[in-house]
Amino acid sequence: MKRKENYLKSKDLLPVAHSVRKIGTLSFVFMWISMAVVLAAFAIGGSGVQSLPLGLVVLATVIGSLLIGLFITIIGDIGIEHGLSFPVYMRAPFGTIGTHIPSVIRGVAASCWFGINTYFGATAMNSILNVLIAFDNWFLCFLLFALLQLLNTAMGIKAVERFTDLAAPVIILISAWMYTTLSESAGEGGRDVWTWIENPTTGIAAFTAFMIVIMGNMGFWATLATDIPSISRYIKAPKYERSWLKRNKSSLIGSMVALPLTQTFMVIIGAVSYIAVQNYDPVVALQQSASGFVLGVLLLMIVFAQWSTNIAANLVPAATIFSNVGGPKMPFWMGVFLAGIIGCFSQPWSLFEMLNTVLLIVGGILSAIVGILFSDYYLLRKRRVNVKELYELQGQYKYYYGFNGAGFISWAIGGGVATFFSAYSFLVGFFVGALLYYVLGKFWWFVKYPQKEIEDPSDEKYLGITVGRDWDIPLEEEEGISLPLSTSKVET
Repeated sequence: MKRKENYLKSKDLLPVAHSVRKIGTLSFVFMWISMAVVLAAFAIGGSGVQSLPLGLVVLATVIGSLLIGLFITIIGDIGIEHGLSFPVYMRAPFGTIGTHIPSVIRGVAASCWFGINTYFGATAMNSILNVLIAFDNWFLCFLLFALLQLLNTAMGIKAVERFTDLAAPVIILISAWMYTTLSESAGEGGRDVWTWIENPTTGIAAFTAFMIVIMGNMGFWATLATDIPSISRYIKAPKYERSWLKRNKSSLIGSMVALPLTQTFMVIIGAVSYIAVQNYDPVVALQQSASGFVLGVLLLMIVFAQWSTNIAANLVPAATIFSNVGGPKMPFWMGVFLAGIIGCFSQPWSLFEMLNTVLLIVGGILSAIVGILFSDYYLLRKRRVNVKELYELQGQYKYYYGFNGAGFISWAIGGGVATFFSAYSFLVGFFVGALLYYVLGKFWWFVKYPQKEIEDPSDEKYLGITVGRDWDIPLEEEEGISLPLSTSKVET
């Protein structure tokens, strides 16, 4: 006789074993390069040089990218240490049912990003076809491009790694070509890209503009800062390694080196595009500054960029989230196509027009979640997690009817304050969310709902790869019978 179906368990949501983690340091670097080459980043540079010189825009971008890269690495340890995805770990700070609310918001946001990137990739594809065979139907390109990405992603994470390994070096070379072309075009118009400013600002206005560029860059990757465990759980890391730095080496190099370098270069291209032709949409900019074979090759860069970014940064996290919400009846591939449908119906051609404002708001709201994750994982649980209970219907993470009150109160207040102080959105949301959650969790919620790993902070019981453990979670259970996954053996 079978027990009641456990909707918290499905094959795609179980902890990833050490033996099946295939993303190495170089692959993760290439994945970051591919993810960071995205058209929306051009908007940050294009809007930045309207009030600041390019040098200050670059400095603000480097600062923002390094900060968000650090946050991504810190939260990514959840995946590396325990092999857990974002929506599964969110059961700890939000509850087994409560996890669905912030997770679905993140999933919808990722789906909308998929739509935006697909739209611009499709316009570039349409322009290439127009040059080659006089074809002109961007919407048909949009549908075809979306379908190709969805099929690629549904093939699994290894397909993602293979694609980004191919795309990254091509993107680097073509990006350099694009920068040279646009710089020459700006010079021909009598505008020095490093000194030109459309509307110069000074004093407080200049500082505010500087901070907006920083927060814009952080808000740009706030979505990935929340659910980076969904990707980092596939990153190879040494077992029995007590050093946090050594264990997270691949994550650090990808998020603290590859991300800032690539993001900064993309922002520079957006700025130069605006300076050259008063438009930071590279499709428009390139059509005005290049032609023939050169134009076709540069537009191809845009297609590669949107494809690789969408797979790793948007479709994989969104599909994992939707799979978590749907349980065993929603496999990963189905989550991929649901994300694609949402992205296509979001009318991405309209969303891009208000992107800069949205980045500050969304960044602030999601930064509170990053702060809560940090506080829950590092400050309260000290990286120890009772992983098996995350998959139990009546376990310690059920809390009050499946909701963690400390998490939702902290998120509401942290996100609200961050939205009010939009020029400092990410930092405000992070620190307010983290502080509130720590106080509410330590002195209220976890007094009412005791947590085993907090009361008994045992390394051997509650750490993962640090003590050489692969978490063994049975996928199916019958009375008296346990059927574990073959890839999830416990090693002690």
